[in-house]
Amino acid sequence: MAAVATESTIAQKLEALLKLQTIDSALDSIKKMRGDLPEEVRDLEDEIAGIETRINKFNREIASLEEEISKNRGNKKEAEKLVNKYKDQQMNVRNNREYDAISKEIELQQLEMELADKRVREFEFKILNKRDEVSETETRLSHRQKDLDAKRKELDVLIAESEEDEVKYLKDREKAVKHVEDHLLRPYNKLRGNYINGLAVVMVKRGACGGCFNVVPPQRQADIKDKKRIIVCEHCGRVLADVEDVIVPEKKGR
Repeated sequence: MAAVATESTIAQKLEALLKLQTIDSALDSIKKMRGDLPEEVRDLEDEIAGIETRINKFNREIASLEEEISKNRGNKKEAEKLVNKYKDQQMNVRNNREYDAISKEIELQQLEMELADKRVREFEFKILNKRDEVSETETRLSHRQKDLDAKRKELDVLIAESEEDEVKYLKDREKAVKHVEDHLLRPYNKLRGNYINGLAVVMVKRGACGGCFNVVPPQRQADIKDKKRIIVCEHCGRVLADVEDVIVPEKKGR
């Protein structure tokens, strides 16, 4: 009786794994139908986010340069006021030493005015260059946004065609996963990640592994059919869930 219980448990484990594989393969087919579109959409979204970040950086730099221009224009006005003030003071000096001292202050403030004008011109030139870069980058952003919109529409059509099936399979998968033990689920997921076709659990078909197509010896096939233990392919490591019976059609008599 104990042996029967063990066989039943192994059979249930294999059945649960095979069911999960069937669902995952169906989901893989849906993803395959969508091709590289989801990845292309993600790449475009990332690229657009990068372009927008760059534009924002340029705009922050322009705002900073405009602040510098405003500051230097303010400095120039202050210098002009001081020049006018010192000129008024020159009219009331008592000796040459005071006159010369005020003259030097006037020269210093005039230099400050010239320096402020120079900086304003430099900052304005930088702003022009930055605005050119913003314009070029915005044009690029517009083109990439159009590409993204087109790709999204194309993807939306494909998703709409298979969305109902995908939702159903995802719900089925949630239920199926609960029947697979953790120590089997981990290697199952790892195997799926190792192979492009996502097959981790396969049948033996026509005497060969359904994953790598290497021959499975008759005795090993018999062990697989007995389901007394979980057997994996010696060549690819996939779980061999069962042996598919080949029905040979009877030859008709002449």
